[in-house]
Amino acid sequence: MLVASTFRWKIPGRDVRVNSKSSGTHTMAKGISALADRYTVHDGRKFRLSRYDTREGRKWDKGDAKALLQQSTEKLAELQEKLYAQDRWGVLLIFQAMDAAGKDSAIKHVMSGINPQGCQVYSFKAPSSEELDHDFLWRTSRALPERGRIGIFNRSYYEETLVVRVHPELLAKEKLPSGLVSKRIWKERYEDINAFERYLARNGFVIRKIFLHVSKREQRKRFLERLERPEKNWKFAVADLAERARWREYMDAYEDTIRATAAAHAPWVVVPADDKSFARLVVASAVIEAMKGLRLAFPAVDDAQRRELGRVRRILERE
Repeated sequence: MLVASTFRWKIPGRDVRVNSKSSGTHTMAKGISALADRYTVHDGRKFRLSRYDTREGRKWDKGDAKALLQQSTEKLAELQEKLYAQDRWGVLLIFQAMDAAGKDSAIKHVMSGINPQGCQVYSFKAPSSEELDHDFLWRTSRALPERGRIGIFNRSYYEETLVVRVHPELLAKEKLPSGLVSKRIWKERYEDINAFERYLARNGFVIRKIFLHVSKREQRKRFLERLERPEKNWKFAVADLAERARWREYMDAYEDTIRATAAAHAPWVVVPADDKSFARLVVASAVIEAMKGLRLAFPAVDDAQRRELGRVRRILERE
């Protein structure tokens, strides 16, 4: 059971009250849809990352968040079954974040109830030599989900406007003709990404881009935890410290990227990620709202099919 409680947050230009009331495990809490909406950026022209507080989740009771996440995973399982059966839409979820922001755990917990047959996850590391011999969208295009499935990208083509922008030396490895590498390269990549996502949307693919927004202080805490706990040592790489030293550059790159690529057909969800349980709840809420908008339903059975099913049933009952 949930404890009755009321939470109020303020972001410049928005003031949202979310209520949770005692309910059964199959009832979504009142106002949960507003939770995802208030972090969703449909138009990036006025976007400023500084308006989003990474610590907001700490205002939410952890017990409430976990109970609501359980309800959310059940709802996601229901929607995913209809998505798979209907076989008309595809869903693409793109996760981007700084190291230790919780991408892996968010994917694990939010998608815990999904049928593996209807979901596929791809993690994109540094490009291989084969991938560098193609355009920057090639490797992710090959991993797009089929209709009826949820595809999850753990990092994506957005690395081209994030890590490659912060480390321009990586651009040299992409073997672009020198005349094509100009001061407009990042603007051109935003244009290419926008065109690509518009193309996907016009072909029946729903896109949600999720930025897990963690603070530098919280990242430090999680890095120390990885060093202190032997079972988490493998997650830490010395190179992570070098990236941490360029935090401001990364935040500027994220702000510019979200401002340039947020769109109604492919919005960004800027998730406060200092509290993992709350971050997972926001992610689940965003995915549910996106899928609910598709009006998913199981395929209808016509009269001829119904008669055939009745015939088959009579045969089985006589055995």
